[in-house]
Amino acid sequence: MSVTQAYAHADAPADPLALRASGFAALGPGFYAAQAPTPLPAPYWVASSAHVARLLGLDVDTWRNDAALQLLSGNRMRADTPAIATVYSGHQFGVWAGQLGDGRALLLGESAQGLEVQLKGAGRTPYSRMGDGRAVLRSSIREFLCSEAMHGLGIATTRALCLTGSPAPVRRETLETAAVLTRVAPSFVRFGHFEHFYAQGLQKDRYESLRALADHVIARHYPECRAPAHTPAQTYAALLRAVSERTAALLAQWQAVGFCHGVMNTDNMSILGLTLDYGPFQFLDHFDPGHVCNHSDTAGRYAFHRQPAIAHWNLGCLAQALLPLLADEGQAVAALQSFQPTFTREFLRRMADKLGLGADAGAGAPDGNPDLAALVGQLLQLLAAQRVDYPIFWRRLSHAVASGDFEPVAALFAERSGWERWLLSYQEQLAQVDQAQAADLMLKTNPKFVLRNHLAEQVIRAAQQGDFTPLRTLQTLLENPFAEHPGHEAWADFPPDWAASITVSCSS
Repeated sequence: MSVTQAYAHADAPADPLALRASGFAALGPGFYAAQAPTPLPAPYWVASSAHVARLLGLDVDTWRNDAALQLLSGNRMRADTPAIATVYSGHQFGVWAGQLGDGRALLLGESAQGLEVQLKGAGRTPYSRMGDGRAVLRSSIREFLCSEAMHGLGIATTRALCLTGSPAPVRRETLETAAVLTRVAPSFVRFGHFEHFYAQGLQKDRYESLRALADHVIARHYPECRAPAHTPAQTYAALLRAVSERTAALLAQWQAVGFCHGVMNTDNMSILGLTLDYGPFQFLDHFDPGHVCNHSDTAGRYAFHRQPAIAHWNLGCLAQALLPLLADEGQAVAALQSFQPTFTREFLRRMADKLGLGADAGAGAPDGNPDLAALVGQLLQLLAAQRVDYPIFWRRLSHAVASGDFEPVAALFAERSGWERWLLSYQEQLAQVDQAQAADLMLKTNPKFVLRNHLAEQVIRAAQQGDFTPLRTLQTLLENPFAEHPGHEAWADFPPDWAASITVSCSS
């Protein structure tokens, strides 16, 4: 089908998703630029999420029709409300980058459920700078799968309704084909949006836009921050504190599951504490605290073990952006003070669940159980020293607690004396809880299936040849990663030797 033919479907509804103008658009034209998508030839369905379709109130059996395909590939404009690209700024790799904005993302509108629907890869926008505004099939598959995989793991994230492809060529390191990802979230507002309007206000000592943005975010997503007794400054300080604590909880989730984001620039940080922008991400294979998953990150700024500190640094940038709305710097500093204790508490709580110790482990406060903190620290040092496979270790430990047979876990260690010493300490704490309940908790906390790089690479290679069956299989496993899924053991096995040669970068 030609692009001209795609536009010619006069009998099809202009918007089969029944979207309305987004609440963000009501902020006014200073916050965005209206931009029509750039059409793609011969679009086709690659993948979709029934779970997200239900979130949007769609009929999972019928919504994937031709009208939806044309809309979500950028081949049909909505008649009533134009798509918009939002403007923001940010710090990239620790350096102020100035104005950025949605260079390849277009916000179509908002669903009746209050969810924003955005196309990623639908063509150039006024903020594309030197880019082409396109996404390629390879990186779009990675983001589609990881969005839904993170949700399956219970980690806060943007979602993905669907992925469409096109034979249109797109140049990256090699010549690839185009794709458009439909992303869904309550909001795509980033730290960088606040930084942008703070920087604008500095030029004229006027911060009306910054205040309007903060008021919008509070009204839509943090109404509890506007308490009757609060002064305006206290309300904005409460927003900063709430964002800080959500971000800390998110980072605890990442660190516990072994997820590396790869590009934690301030423009990739969600104001709602969601995992946002899946570029060069990776789930750890063997446990390596210093692992850098982004080939472009030559200085290792976003190494796995640095992620919590980088999140705190990014929150400092957000705090600076909010200073004109606060009483003084001290109020900003105070609002960020809960980050570290929140991270520590949430991380220990999640590690307690991974160990089957749960609430009985006393992880309700950072120093609530020093024995637990020591146990976790010793284990992570042991896993790093022996380069133990992180997902397989936790899944085998879960089954070992259920069966009482720890030999499959011990087999992961080349030198067993350290493991045996740690196991004795662990069993002392395990004896204080119900073993059956502990095993059940562990099997619901430690996934059998994670989106390892080599699995993504395998389904990408198949998809590039027109075979989407492996993609659908992996999607099913990742949507319910704690189930056993008999017959799919190969998807949960050790990575092959060639997996170590996979590189992902900011162009991915």
